[in-house]
Amino acid sequence: MTTAMGAALRRIQLGNALSAFGNGFTVPYLYVYVAKVRDLGASTAGIVLAMLAAAALFVLPFTGRAIDRRGPLPVAVVGTFAAALGSLGLGLSDSEPLVIASAVSLGAGIAVIQPALATMIVWCSTTVTRSRAFATQFFLNNLGLGIGGLIGGMLVNENDPASFVRLFAIEAVMFLVLGAAVATVRLPKVPKVEDAVPVEERAEGAWRALLADRRMMWLCALGFVLFFACYGQFESGLAAYATEVTRVQPSTMGIALAANTAAIVLAQFVVLKLVERRRRSRVIAVVGLIWTVAWVAAGLSGLVHGAQALATGLLISTYMLFGVGESLLSPTVQPLVADLAPSRLIGQYNSVFALVKQLALAVGPAVGALMVGHGAAAAYIVMLILCALGVSALGLRLGRLLTAAQDNPQAVAAPAEAAAEAPARDEVACVA
Repeated sequence: MTTAMGAALRRIQLGNALSAFGNGFTVPYLYVYVAKVRDLGASTAGIVLAMLAAAALFVLPFTGRAIDRRGPLPVAVVGTFAAALGSLGLGLSDSEPLVIASAVSLGAGIAVIQPALATMIVWCSTTVTRSRAFATQFFLNNLGLGIGGLIGGMLVNENDPASFVRLFAIEAVMFLVLGAAVATVRLPKVPKVEDAVPVEERAEGAWRALLADRRMMWLCALGFVLFFACYGQFESGLAAYATEVTRVQPSTMGIALAANTAAIVLAQFVVLKLVERRRRSRVIAVVGLIWTVAWVAAGLSGLVHGAQALATGLLISTYMLFGVGESLLSPTVQPLVADLAPSRLIGQYNSVFALVKQLALAVGPAVGALMVGHGAAAAYIVMLILCALGVSALGLRLGRLLTAAQDNPQAVAAPAEAAAEAPARDEVACVA
């Protein structure tokens, strides 16, 4: 990686971290803001949250094609402006139509930004440095969200709508900062991706080529289970289980989420050194086992009635174990998407994987909340234990389909290439 590529990657990472910082100001308070502060009711708040997901599902099928045709940079800039407009609109809107329209703009903008940034990171990295680049992005995202949420909690006042306007204005400015950062990035003319997966000619269609890629289809199935069984449960099923079955106080959920973020921040680069030279498929299988233990701990937290301190400790350990698993996944799954993609379809592969993630995040909360809310808490825990074990099984199955370079790029890299990339790895690491 050249010095110029390292500088471009640092700028992308910095802009992304500031954007996450802005996100942290509003994410924990969106429901309360719409339902209570603007007095639009719980139903409207639910519609707003649904529109964030629906907008993403609508734009993602078209985003990959735009990235591959126009390049990731202009697509990312358009996404930042749409997200900034939506965020500022939410802060200023006081009617249901305006709030919903703003949520659509915000959801669509964020959905466009994610695969565009992922593609930019791919263009500015190689198979040797890609895992560290995505791990750095994940680390900075969580750090930014955590700090933003902490500061936002100090500034917000449920009885003062103006305090929420300030939060949304800060978020909008941070999206514009991200747009300015990526707009000034000088990307390499040719992405650093090998055409490791043979595909049909482009004339036969990017979607047809992607759907014919068995490895990508297995990775999408794995991704759906991953996001359904973890991220899709944080704010719905697991939260409902914690308050209704484990019977912890709502304030404890804030501590549990903080423990999750702390586990990610503390473990990320320690974990990275352990997994960089190991097979990705086996790392994914280990994540499934860790999450199995996490869901067993969650289940036990609902059974130890009369020992609330133990139950609370088990629940918090669940969130911490999820954080460790997430740290293992960040340098593993997203870089694998890039290494499976032919150079002319990087944007398409990133967008499809983002679409799978969004589908899981739409289905997961609904399933979790319904099961726990209708008294099927035991079945809920059993289902997610099976999902976690399924992650391990799918990871090992995918490993049998991958080439050695795709499953463990560090180990098969030529010594000369690895030596050439060492300074670049140090540049990326210094961002954190």
